[in-house]
Amino acid sequence: MAEGHGEGVVTAALLVIGDEILSGRTKDKNIGYIAEYLTAIGVDLREVRVVPDIEAEIVAAVNALRHRYDHLLTTGGIGPTHDDITADSVAKALGVSIDHDPRAVAILEERYGKADLNEARMRMARIPAGATLIANPVSKAPGFSIGNVHVMAGVPTIMQAMLDDLASRLPTGKKMLSRTIPAGMGEGRIAQGLREVQDAFPDVIIGSYPNFEPGRTGGFTTNIVCRSRDEARLIAAEAAVKALIDKLDGRPA
Repeated sequence: MAEGHGEGVVTAALLVIGDEILSGRTKDKNIGYIAEYLTAIGVDLREVRVVPDIEAEIVAAVNALRHRYDHLLTTGGIGPTHDDITADSVAKALGVSIDHDPRAVAILEERYGKADLNEARMRMARIPAGATLIANPVSKAPGFSIGNVHVMAGVPTIMQAMLDDLASRLPTGKKMLSRTIPAGMGEGRIAQGLREVQDAFPDVIIGSYPNFEPGRTGGFTTNIVCRSRDEARLIAAEAAVKALIDKLDGRPA
């Protein structure tokens, strides 16, 4: 069963696939983008995993995450080289066959021409049986969705274009709203009072995020972030945090 099924809540996990990410040769630029994108459309990203280009590792992660969350997005491993094994691994995880998909072949023929559609490029037309294609307006080779698993490229510009296409048909939930309140003081001063505010608003997520400002006495300040799907509760929690800050600063309420 998918995790986090409250009213209006839709959850997701992200599986990042690739030896190059784990070795540090490639710096991931997709996680933050996807997290922000999903939040904006009403999907809670609950977990991110990174696995190497090893079939058993990919299969295990896909099966663990697709059952736990409403959506599983993957990035990486759908190119033309021998180590691009994501499509085959996803097919194995879901217990379906995989072959050259006529729709994908037609897209690649249009992109490269039949004469230049070699064996390596044809690997990008291997799609699990029953999958829906995810359009790739950048380099044409498609991603795909099968069940609640959505497979996209690892190259950021291509992934972003694919995500735009996927999002148009992705079931979403009620959007999470947020407010950021600059505290103007270090966490140590505000921590106890903030705990009391959180206890008073258990349905609002309240986070404390320190920053270092060299010009400020003591150096540290804090941003308080309140998040909720209920705007009225969010506004009330924000007011309580501001009242706490005013009290600690010695300002009248």
